[in-house]
Amino acid sequence: MRAWIRAFGRRRRLIAAALAALSLACALTVLRPGPGPTTTVLVAAKDLKPGVLHEGDLHKARLPAEAVPDGALTTGAVGRTLAAPMRRGEPLTDVRLLNPALLATLPPGTVAMPVRIADADAVRLLSPGDAIGVLAAWDTGQPAQTVADRVPVITIPAGETDGGALIVLAASPDQARMLAAAQAGGRLSVTINPHLQ
Repeated sequence: MRAWIRAFGRRRRLIAAALAALSLACALTVLRPGPGPTTTVLVAAKDLKPGVLHEGDLHKARLPAEAVPDGALTTGAVGRTLAAPMRRGEPLTDVRLLNPALLATLPPGTVAMPVRIADADAVRLLSPGDAIGVLAAWDTGQPAQTVADRVPVITIPAGETDGGALIVLAASPDQARMLAAAQAGGRLSVTINPHLQ
């Protein structure tokens, strides 16, 4: 027994330090804040191109409340029209979608076609109602080609990136196909025509 007491006496500082460290670890665990509140929002299930949203394009994800952008949607996006590309995992916000009231004003036989113009400064010269031509240039050295002519601008969403600025055009289905093919591999620019009457 005395031998045990002597051994304990020699190691009591070590034991006391270990107990103090254990107490500190327990206190930090209790005091550490738990995970903050989260919000369930719709995010892109994959990289998305502009166009009508379908089942499977989006899924619900829980994000920390402070990471949720203003205008994030939680339901009701399927069947609506995405105005700009989205990256996988990006939350869907109201400004990414074309307004149904805007779509109702489209001329018969046209579709809303979002296109990204390379020169954001040129887009600042445009207003809804302008009739524009859209030219595409590729890195092949060939001259730019007109892919759509006298296409009405219906809206210019706010914001721009290093890749240019987005505009939404009222295009015929054939023009929309040409514009989609051109912007997939080329840089788009605009010519400005007189306002449509």
